[in-house]
Amino acid sequence: MSITAPNEPTAPSTPPVQDRAIFTRGSVLRHVLVMTSTGSIGLISVFLVDFLSLLYVSRLGDPNLTAGVGYASQILFVVISVNIGLSIAVSALVARQLGANNRPAAERLSASGLTQVMIIGALVALPIVIWRVEILERIGATGAVLDTASLFLMISLPANFLMAGGMALSGILRAVGDAKRSMYITLIGALVTAVLDPVLIFGFHLGVTGAAITTVVSRLVWMIVGIRGAVYVHKLVAWPRAKAVLSDLAPIMTIALPVILTNIAAPVANIYTMRIFSEFGSEVIAAFAIIDRVTPVAFGVLFAMSSAVGPIVSQNYGAKLFPRVRDTLTSCYAVAGAYVALVWAALFFGSHAIVSLFGAQGETAALVIFFCNWGATAWFFLGCIFTANAAFNNLGFPVLSTVFNWGRATLGTIPFVTLGAKFWGPTGGLMGIVAGAALFGGFAVMTSYWATTRLASRAQLS
Repeated sequence: MSITAPNEPTAPSTPPVQDRAIFTRGSVLRHVLVMTSTGSIGLISVFLVDFLSLLYVSRLGDPNLTAGVGYASQILFVVISVNIGLSIAVSALVARQLGANNRPAAERLSASGLTQVMIIGALVALPIVIWRVEILERIGATGAVLDTASLFLMISLPANFLMAGGMALSGILRAVGDAKRSMYITLIGALVTAVLDPVLIFGFHLGVTGAAITTVVSRLVWMIVGIRGAVYVHKLVAWPRAKAVLSDLAPIMTIALPVILTNIAAPVANIYTMRIFSEFGSEVIAAFAIIDRVTPVAFGVLFAMSSAVGPIVSQNYGAKLFPRVRDTLTSCYAVAGAYVALVWAALFFGSHAIVSLFGAQGETAALVIFFCNWGATAWFFLGCIFTANAAFNNLGFPVLSTVFNWGRATLGTIPFVTLGAKFWGPTGGLMGIVAGAALFGGFAVMTSYWATTRLASRAQLS
């Protein structure tokens, strides 16, 4: 059975095509590959545009601008992590209701979740906009770097509610199995950004301001495309009602809060790492910014897989098909291992080309090359953590994902990065990240299988 998106309805009254829990049948590996590949196209396109934005900024010839965008990106990473957590919760609950063949409940939860996500997205961004300068100073930004980062955040952050809504709509489309339209949300937004970025940065000579304005426009596009797919094509979003929005807040937040706590662990770890690296000067911070944009493009498939695994796990969990849940995990870990091996080889042999592309020199170039040669190994273990956390969130063990992410962000980051940077400089700090990821990634894999086995045992006893 094909799991690609259905054709467009011929008339407004045409009923939704994908009402059934399609992930409960057919090859699990095929579902993983199709959902991951389609999700990767849209997600990597977004990361690629962010990569190009930093590339354009670096071409302005001022390392302070590159470093400033790098600092701003770390703050945005925190906000985006909150958005992702909320969208995961909405997707998980909608997919679970679809797996149980309860479409009215799925439509109600879609409406309630989308409303909640957009309100929370606005509330989260507001204090950061107000105190952005103080926050940036705390993590080491000064002078022209501080001014650049502050300007970027002031323009881009107010549009966070649009991004939050777009992510929630993408999650709703993944929940119903429409990987193609979920992909369109980020893909079309990325295409708009790719066209608008150079026009504003170079054509209108707006520099970093142009890059920030483009970010706002892309968020709006996400929302528009998402509404078309989830509301008009699938009719999976009911009209939100105040009573339902309030009553559905508890089940959504039950998943979302632990997921948010889990997700913000990674940006907190990155911010701490950047704070340590800031002691080595702006060239090292510029390298950190480049690495931060290269890795999502290179390893975006792992991010997409962690998003794709959620609906597959949820539908099979809702149908009590626990062997398929276990097979989903095994398929994801195998795909992650094969993919990271290929990407690592590409980065190893392409490291000098990346340095040349960004015009990096001195310490910046040396650190980027070192990462491509050795630091990329961390991403297999990070991919395992992503997949395990997605399983925990969708199997009713969100606390476990919080434990593993914060464990890696604290015990797996602070001592390793601090001691590595102290004794071996920035390269030692990077290898500290690898060591912490390996430790917690291994334990996450084992625990994900334990959680599945425990649920299967409960189901047999009930």
